[in-house]
Amino acid sequence: MAYGLKVLAKNQEAKRKEAARAHREAKAQAKPRSQWMKEAQAAFNRWVRLRDADRPCISCGRHHEGQNHAGHFRSTGAAPELRFEESNVHLQCQPCNVHKSGNLIEYRKGLVERIGVASVEWLEGQHEPKKYTIDELKTIKSKYAAMAKELAK
Repeated sequence: MAYGLKVLAKNQEAKRKEAARAHREAKAQAKPRSQWMKEAQAAFNRWVRLRDADRPCISCGRHHEGQNHAGHFRSTGAAPELRFEESNVHLQCQPCNVHKSGNLIEYRKGLVERIGVASVEWLEGQHEPKKYTIDELKTIKSKYAAMAKELAK
């Protein structure tokens, strides 16, 4: 009797796990591209903040005690193809990013010091339009989530 109950419990647990897995897969399938974009952007931004955690704000050069952002030099609206370009995004304090609309003149000066004039001019140039697929966004999300996890250690 005890053995039968043990087998029954094991089978029920296996069924529960399979149902949970199927539910997760169905939920992921139902996610729109915009949701994948938000999740990929969040993972990328977290990685940028961790990557630059010991650096000051790229625009004002101070170590801010408040909230820090992953500030884009070329905004995602102006250049969506550079949304996930690592050289385009750096740690920026909340006042510079929000209240000073990115503080772009000072951002550019800091960017030239960090990555050089040639790279800044490349960022400012024309780029091929890019529309990310859901599979690309999943890859980006998992890549930067793993990189952020490694940096957080």
